Amino acid sequence: MITDIRLRSQQLVNPAFDDPKELVAWMGALQGQEYSMAKWAVGLRLKNPDIRKVEAALEKGEILRTHVLRPTWHLVVEEDIRWMLKLSARRVRLAYDSYWKNHGISEELYIKSHDVIVRALEGNRYLTRQEIGEKLNQSGVIVGDDLVKYLLGRAEVDGIVCNGVDNGSKRTYALLDERVPPMKEFYKQEALAKLAIKYFRSHSPASLQDFIWWSGLSITEAKQAVGLIDAELIKERIGETDWLIHNSCARNVRAKRVIHLLPSYDEYLISYKDRSMALAPEYYRKAFNTFGIFYPVILHNGKIVGNWNKSAKKKQFGVESSFFIPGIEVDEGELDKAKERFRVFNNGGND
Repeated sequence: MITDIRLRSQQLVNPAFDDPKELVAWMGALQGQEYSMAKWAVGLRLKNPDIRKVEAALEKGEILRTHVLRPTWHLVVEEDIRWMLKLSARRVRLAYDSYWKNHGISEELYIKSHDVIVRALEGNRYLTRQEIGEKLNQSGVIVGDDLVKYLLGRAEVDGIVCNGVDNGSKRTYALLDERVPPMKEFYKQEALAKLAIKYFRSHSPASLQDFIWWSGLSITEAKQAVGLIDAELIKERIGETDWLIHNSCARNVRAKRVIHLLPSYDEYLISYKDRSMALAPEYYRKAFNTFGIFYPVILHNGKIVGNWNKSAKKKQFGVESSFFIPGIEVDEGELDKAKERFRVFNNGGND
């Protein structure tokens, strides 16, 4: 039952959206470490997968890629970025500050770099990380590429910069205030309730611990957020876990013959603290390692059962797959459909 409901709430069965922005708004935030895989995380949840639609939404700034919720990349929509940053900035900033202190980096250096970065990007200029590093060095703020990454990450958390329009295959940065128009501000309680609704309607069933992990909220804040939407949640105890299910989710459903090529860091796996519902613990290392690196995996009827990768052949598009559960029976025709869906997405929706 748990995986059946999740397949529906996560838009992996009977998807409700064909607009990438609407899909990301529904999910709340999608993890986005690997840029191309993050695009596929959006695409595979659309009625008609088309990378051009996803890239157009990113180019227009309808969807933004930035550090929010936890000290890692996420995709969020423009209407959500500021209140989400406000909710999570203090905690994420502490993670950056911890790194800085361990490397002898001062707040004074960040302030200097901040001023240079703002001047370099003013006027809707989009610059790559390397170009921003050059601007910093030219201004006397001598930093290496690794430090530029951390300075830009901190600037994202502070709501100064976000992603700009891609320059070919290179990512760029832009000033958030120039990229996104002013949006309605929320009081903290409103923001907590809004975040909880977004999570539980798109990730149910989930536990309080799952929500804490995904949101980055403190235990106190997470409990408050859940309490604020208590009337919208159904509580069920299954086994040793107290599950929370948003009342918009279809219950007592059965999702059969579902095969998807999930991208690395997909929400179906990474957004829960307890991943045993989707993946047997003995196979955890097949899906992610001890350093927090997640691999592309095969989803079969609600369970993670194998790995996949794009073919190494340069002139021919293909997908290589393997299974780590001995004796598993997978419908080859359905697996081929999943591979074709990925091919069509990368081909701009064309068969």
